[in-house]
Amino acid sequence: MAPTPLPSTRPTRADAARNYDLLVTAAREAFAEHGTDTSLEEIARRAGVGIGTLYRRFPNRVALLEAVYIDEIQSVCDRAYDFDRELEPFEALAAWLRSFVGYGLSKKSLASELTVALGKDSPFFQSCKVNVQEAGQLLLDKAKAAGEVRPELELMDIMRLVGGINMGRDMEPEQAHRLLDIVLCGLRPASA
Repeated sequence: MAPTPLPSTRPTRADAARNYDLLVTAAREAFAEHGTDTSLEEIARRAGVGIGTLYRRFPNRVALLEAVYIDEIQSVCDRAYDFDRELEPFEALAAWLRSFVGYGLSKKSLASELTVALGKDSPFFQSCKVNVQEAGQLLLDKAKAAGEVRPELELMDIMRLVGGINMGRDMEPEQAHRLLDIVLCGLRPASA
């Protein structure tokens, strides 16, 4: 199954693509360290490019936030396909859900700012959601086929549970992972 492509504004010309990647990497690191209100000048400096280069590629902060978010979502989806190739079905699903919780704990402010700017039902978020659902559905279907999860489960059931973990304000990572372990136990079929 080939994943649906995420919306991307990454240029194809080599020098422009290199600058794009430098800016997205610098923004991701700066946002992780100082929050999404890090100055664009600071991001350009970290990337080793001029502010004009940043504005040519990203005309405003929201465009840069979108690029970082897409890069992160692509990473979440890629991990699903990697886990599918490397692990047994339930372990692949569990590993992906663990990575999804870890991603959610670290990216709350990025998603929140984009939600305010674009709206949670925007085409941008809908496209990202489709990609995450395709990746998760692949893993869930394989775990169901192997008899390792309850057959009545739907991906949205699991995503709402995991989303609830990610929405916990001021939740420590240890507590989030304990809650996920409880969810994972609940995914298993009832023993006879």
